[in-house]
Amino acid sequence: MASNTRKRVLLGCTGSVATIKLPQLIDRLRQHNLEIRVVVTEKAKHFLKEAELPPGVQVLSDTVEWAAWQDRGDPVLHIDLVKWADLFLIAPLDANTLGKIASGICDNILTCVARAWNPKKPLVFCPAMNTKMWEHPVTAPQIALLKSWGYKEVTCISKTLMCGDTGMGGMAEVDTIVQTTLRLLNPWDPYSPPDLRL
Repeated sequence: MASNTRKRVLLGCTGSVATIKLPQLIDRLRQHNLEIRVVVTEKAKHFLKEAELPPGVQVLSDTVEWAAWQDRGDPVLHIDLVKWADLFLIAPLDANTLGKIASGICDNILTCVARAWNPKKPLVFCPAMNTKMWEHPVTAPQIALLKSWGYKEVTCISKTLMCGDTGMGGMAEVDTIVQTTLRLLNPWDPYSPPDLRL
């Protein structure tokens, strides 16, 4: 892309309570002149209050995708999004969607984008789940598989979770996610903030 062209970030949200941080995450990304579109799973809608999002943010879901396609030749939204975005940021990535992506399942707009994603472009994922889910033996191999494809993990953190438990599984801090996104969008920029979590 030309240096004076705004970079495009497709921000995916899944069914984790960390989706409540979406307005803050979008605000921080927009401070860096990034163009943002949001794609959500149906479960993510439970935690998403669109009225709290910054103006002009486009939120896309299964409902929007299926309404856009009526007949042969009509646009396929998840394919158009893959072509549009420079980077796919999934924050939060819940345990369910982690398992789907690792298994190649694509049964909603977000997982379809992931399945069709161009591996030459960065995909960043930010796990968020209960500590007991994080510690389940299936989680580490799934994370490792995604990383083996070249996807970048922004590691979850230990904190007191919404359920009251304390332990690993909280989504990384918004600033850490933003720093990682900027670093991957501008890998040759010496002024891009470092991210030691990669």
